[in-house]
Amino acid sequence: KKKENIFKIRAYEKIARSIRELKEPVATMVKENRINEIPGAGEAITKKLQEMTATGKLQFYEKLKSEFPPESRT
Repeated sequence: KKKENIFKIRAYEKIARSIRELKEPVATMVKENRINEIPGAGEAITKKLQEMTATGKLQFYEKLKSEFPPESRT
């Protein structure tokens, strides 16, 4: 189990909800430089969304996965 700041966790939960409720793809909003229209999208999350749409991957996520063995992620 990884301990994280509760406010950071809530920020990620909020952006995840916002993205699920979007009426258009996040990639479109990134391409049109409109990420700031997504509720909860601050600078750090904006950079992550840009990386994901440009590369199809997210270094932050890959690093996080490497910290935990696969059997602990279920």
